[in-house]
Amino acid sequence: QVQLVESGGGLVQAGGSLRLSCAASGRALSTYTMGWFRQAPRKEREFVTSIMWGTGRTSYADSVKGRFTISRDNAKNTMYLQMNSLKPEDTAVYYCATQRLPGGQYDIWGQGTQVTVSS
Repeated sequence: QVQLVESGGGLVQAGGSLRLSCAASGRALSTYTMGWFRQAPRKEREFVTSIMWGTGRTSYADSVKGRFTISRDNAKNTMYLQMNSLKPEDTAVYYCATQRLPGGQYDIWGQGTQVTVSS
């Protein structure tokens, strides 16, 4: 079974930057798309960004376009999220997840990492 482990969260002032990592371990990763999601207190989990593992094609939520950048290192089975110009409304627990088949569910999730942006 594949496990996903996020790291890189923390506390940052508004306007600052953080880089999150999501490392896959266990069985060899076979995935179609990997994504980042976030959940703020008292809110539903929302999509942030995703990357197709083979082609590198990316997709972003409107709220993070131009500020966040997703990337991956296939050799290391690791995905990254570079977050710049952070805003207090970006405060949330950030989760990475993998969609192993086209059109399938995101069915393997990491434990989450807290990102807090102070004003």
